[in-house]
Amino acid sequence: MTQRDGMKAIMAGSSVAPLNGIGFGTWAWGNKAVWGYDPERDDGRLRDTFRQALSSGLNLVDTADSYGTGRLNGRSEELLGEFIAELPALRRSQLTVATKLAPFPWRWGRRGFDAAFEASRKRLKGQLQRVQLHWSTARYAPWQEAGLLDGLAELVLCGRVSELGLSNLGPQRLELIHSRLLARGVSLRSVQVQCSLLAPGDDQLHELIAFSRDRDVEVLAYSPLAFGVLGCPPGAEQTLPATWLRRRLFRRLLPASFELRSVMNAIAIEHGATMVQVALNWCRAMGTTPIPGLRTPHQARDVAGALQWSLSTQERQRLDAARCSCSERMPANPFQSR
Repeated sequence: MTQRDGMKAIMAGSSVAPLNGIGFGTWAWGNKAVWGYDPERDDGRLRDTFRQALSSGLNLVDTADSYGTGRLNGRSEELLGEFIAELPALRRSQLTVATKLAPFPWRWGRRGFDAAFEASRKRLKGQLQRVQLHWSTARYAPWQEAGLLDGLAELVLCGRVSELGLSNLGPQRLELIHSRLLARGVSLRSVQVQCSLLAPGDDQLHELIAFSRDRDVEVLAYSPLAFGVLGCPPGAEQTLPATWLRRRLFRRLLPASFELRSVMNAIAIEHGATMVQVALNWCRAMGTTPIPGLRTPHQARDVAGALQWSLSTQERQRLDAARCSCSERMPANPFQSR
């Protein structure tokens, strides 16, 4: 299957799928290397961002026990726990908080995640509905994964957490793990995968979405804005991010995505919307739930605005045609399995 054929199949399949909602991610909350996090500057703004996201109707929030740089490891969960604790009980009950546990080499066997799970619960102040395997170890330590999965399944079976999710899996690995969990009597709630107009691996993405749709597994689209590249209007290329890693990515992707971003900008103008909303609505039309990272209240309002409209079939076709012409894509996650 060619890249263009894969996109046709994706769009054909997504035409009958329900239009998904939007959640938000918190990778930047504590990350200095990529996002330039500064606690004195950012923590108050992040609290306001969280409150704005909730008031705008975004009720799924994603985090991970490894989010945070160096000594700030776990900072994302800590901040999220603090912010949630300030909410009234009724509002807390309306949230779905999902965290990912990293399968580090020293975590193995059925009890391998026990300490990490309890640490995450403590940082989140008990507000945790979904636990997720952050990535598959199939590519480098296949022996490690089975025990960890059994341990996660037991967390659900004994009622310590309500839902189980996965992340960074391709369709082949997803099918195997889905079957293993069902054999244990545990339903898979979600799977995360990189999905955006600049994401790599179109054919795998199509297969994963189709498999998940048929089994009622929600696909969470992470990095739906390609680290912010897809929100950059044509002509604003001289405005680069503060961190070296994002600047390097922008310098590579901005020239290659000029045509795509021009189409996005035209569609945004037609809807009185933003390019961010166009990017998110493309992910929603694919049958995924985008979880863009939020760092400011303005971003939260902008993201929520995508829920007020949707792309037409013709607009999706224009975006797909421009997407296929991009000579560069986002780098694949090195932990992504097949």
